[in-house]
Amino acid sequence: MLHLPSHRRLAFALVTLVALFGATGCRTFWGNDPVPAKCVGGCPTYVPTEKNMVSLPPYVIEPPDILLIDALRIVPKEPFHIEPLDVLQVEVEGTKLEQPIRGLYLIEPGGMLNLGPGYGKVKVGGLSLEEAAAAVNKQLKRTLSNPQVSVTLNESGGQQQITGEHLIAPDGTINLGTYGQVYVAGLTIQQATEAVEKHLEQYLEAPLVAVDVYAYNSKVYYVVTEGAGFGDNIQRFPITGNETVLDAVSLVQGLSRLSSKRIWIARPAPTGCDQLLPVKWNDIVQGASTCTNYQVLPGDRIFIAQDHMIAVDSFVNKMLNPFERIFGTTLLGAQTIQNIRSLPGAPTGLP
Repeated sequence: MLHLPSHRRLAFALVTLVALFGATGCRTFWGNDPVPAKCVGGCPTYVPTEKNMVSLPPYVIEPPDILLIDALRIVPKEPFHIEPLDVLQVEVEGTKLEQPIRGLYLIEPGGMLNLGPGYGKVKVGGLSLEEAAAAVNKQLKRTLSNPQVSVTLNESGGQQQITGEHLIAPDGTINLGTYGQVYVAGLTIQQATEAVEKHLEQYLEAPLVAVDVYAYNSKVYYVVTEGAGFGDNIQRFPITGNETVLDAVSLVQGLSRLSSKRIWIARPAPTGCDQLLPVKWNDIVQGASTCTNYQVLPGDRIFIAQDHMIAVDSFVNKMLNPFERIFGTTLLGAQTIQNIRSLPGAPTGLP
């Protein structure tokens, strides 16, 4: 049997006492179990669950949400000048039968209107529609005797800058290209629509747009899994308005071997009435109870507590491992000296 010096026996005794103290459930290591639903400053009037969900309030846009904007009416203010990426409707009478000019034509980045291989290109960028019609007529008279030209605007190139997905920047704005930036953070969808239309009135006649949220990135909840001494894990998920505790746990692949079945929701509230909502896990998964399968709301922290026995084992290993390494090194050194002494011709002066 190994006989340890007195100071080492004392170290083992202290580690054993600390481990036993931790196993009693002291707050130093485990924290307090959640109490029934409570809040500071008042009682919650209603806690939504799986069978009694509530609709969330009007969505408030914040970074880094992504908005989807559809330009319904984009009419440039007078005086209008043709710009690259505008789409013109060009109709010409008196063309060659095999090479008609009738349809939609995209203005090239250099401001050129391509009428086809038989008629060439015309510079129309920066011109009004009347001036563009005159420039096309002049170009066509090189090959046609009496062309009759009509040019109208079908789609403004600015519509392509407005339509599509727009990420809300950290400063709360969306970028509309040449039309500038619009501040939308803190607004509802209806208010954002009005803000975009009001901004575009500087450039367009009675603009009309439709705004919706493409990606709900700013409203989230968290699933916190206590790690039983191996480090806590936090995962962040976006809110869609229909999640429950069971949905949230399924997204983290259920309960791991490090987790207990003690689960609760920590719910912050702007009025200072933070709530702790204990979850009866066995009732939810083994039965059909929905009473504690709460609806998840923005900002919720779903906390999955650790398994105490695994945490105790991890703690004891953490405390004993340094001593084991020290004692192992000491024993290895002592054994090495004994082996050297036993060799023939070994020096006699070894300790």
